[in-house]
Parts: sequence; structure tokens; C-alpha cells
Amino acid sequence: MNPQSYAFLALFGAVAVAFPLLLLGVQRLWVIFFQPRKPGPIKNAVYECGVAPTGDAWIQFKAHYYLYAILFLIFDVEVLFLLPFAVAFTDLPAGALFAMLVFLLLLAEGLVWAWHRGHLEWK
Repeated sequence: MNPQSYAFLALFGAVAVAFPLLLLGVQRLWVIFFQPRKPGPIKNAVYECGVAPTGDAWIQFKAHYYLYAILFLIFDVEVLFLLPFAVAFTDLPAGALFAMLVFLLLLAEGLVWAWHRGHLEWK
């Protein structure tokens, strides 16, 4: 390869870095000159769909619901990984079978861990 091909890559990299920085600089100058800060009580107020916020913001949510959802998503996504393996099972080498067995072992270990810790019990 000749050095001119590397010069093109260097030029391409420089443009790829300079272009976003240039746009960020133009945006910063625009904000400084054309959008002066005018803070006020209305501008600093919390806005939620046009409804004035009422009550305490510290609401306690049960973390168990989120844990159920995360565990469901984990095991649901794992099924998506099993489907391509099941479709191409006869054409795969023995190493793929070993890799899938390790994957299933880790999945089962996660299920046993969640069961042992009591995360699967509805409270």
C-alpha cells in the first residue's frame, strides 16, 4: 500500500472529529448570542403534561414488581437465543452443542439462584 491511502484515512478521521466539534461550537455561540438566560419561577417550575404537581415526590414503589419484570425479560430473551439453535441443530458441530449446554447451565443457575433467594415468590 502506498502512503497516500493512509493520508486519506487520516483526512477522513480529522473531518469526522472536526465536523461534530464545529457544530457544537456553532450551537454554543447561538445559545450565547441569541438565547440569553431569563430564569423565572414559571420557567424553573416542574412541568408534567400541563398539570401542576401536587403531593410528595418521594413515593415508595415495591421493588419486587420490577424484579419480576426483569427476571421475566431475562428468561424471555434467553428463549430467543435458543430458537436459532433449535432450528439449525442438525447442521451444527459438537462445539455448538457444548456451548448451548453451557448457556443452558448458566440460565438454569440463574433460575435456581432467583428461586433460592425467594425472588420468584409473589408477595
